[in-house]
Amino acid sequence: MKFNKRDFLKLSLAGAAGLSLSSAAMARPKDHLGNITGDIAPISTAERKARIAKVQKHMRHEDIAALVIEPGSSMVYFSGIRWWRSERLTCLVIPADGEIAVVTPYFEEPSVRESLTFGDDVRPWHEHESPSDLVAGIIRDRGYKEGKIAFEDTVRFFAQHDIMTSLGSGYEMVSGRSVVLACRMYKSAHEIALMRKANEVTLKVYAHTYNKLEAGMSARDVSTIMTSAQSDLGGDTKFAMCLVGEASAYPHGSKKTKTLEEGDIVLMDCGAEVHDYESDISRTFVIGEPGKKQREVWDTVRRGQQIAFEAAQIGAEAGSVDDAVRAYYESLGYGPGYKTPGLS
Repeated sequence: MKFNKRDFLKLSLAGAAGLSLSSAAMARPKDHLGNITGDIAPISTAERKARIAKVQKHMRHEDIAALVIEPGSSMVYFSGIRWWRSERLTCLVIPADGEIAVVTPYFEEPSVRESLTFGDDVRPWHEHESPSDLVAGIIRDRGYKEGKIAFEDTVRFFAQHDIMTSLGSGYEMVSGRSVVLACRMYKSAHEIALMRKANEVTLKVYAHTYNKLEAGMSARDVSTIMTSAQSDLGGDTKFAMCLVGEASAYPHGSKKTKTLEEGDIVLMDCGAEVHDYESDISRTFVIGEPGKKQREVWDTVRRGQQIAFEAAQIGAEAGSVDDAVRAYYESLGYGPGYKTPGLS
């Protein structure tokens, strides 16, 4: 599913006709949605091995002996291990040369091995043992008696401190940001396809949900419809938020209960995951006919989007795009700078 700028603008905010929920042109969709993710495969073991080879190449270029990663998106990216962080350390160790290894609590070993997509060096630790000593042992076993030890940006301080203490003299702690980003910032065709599929799921969720809205529904009711639709379409729901009326002006809503009424602004913010790649799309519209002020603000935001696309040219500094939109808003009396109302 490919989008150009024009397509995106069409989808970013409903057109003038789409602003009205009462439009007769909007047909109600079927209650049951089919899975649309069956035609795309997850990241393969071969792809993850290629990622390891790539990061090792960058590590050697920067004279880094080993890279340590805790559970999170980078661990999934390089190893396929989907795990969580607790007070008990689980971590992935990538040497500049040689096989990867994993350190994990003894009772978690079977589950970690089940999640690991390749490699078999899993070193479990018992409650009376130090996991940092095991990490140090892996690094030494790979032949590194000294050198730079890099930590992925989100590795916690206690883990960094304990591992460096276990390693002792001859080792230097450095950031792993540059080598990790050198891999993760560049998306493969497969990754882009997964990202597009996740976005396709969420766009279809919005089309489905929009046509089911009725006066009297609560924001929770709308979120439930969104969540159910994402599941039916084959996506894992990461979040499904519906903000109504005044709450739509708050970034993450309000705890106050509000039901849908004529003239309400509705902001839906929804994200789906497809094989570890996520969407994050918002849509804003009005129940019934928008008022004059509502339409003016909507048109202002749409023009701001168009200005951003026009300014986002190859070779332009990223900040210049923001500057262009901000200048337009300020010309209308918003701002200046980050002053509210204006451009956040």
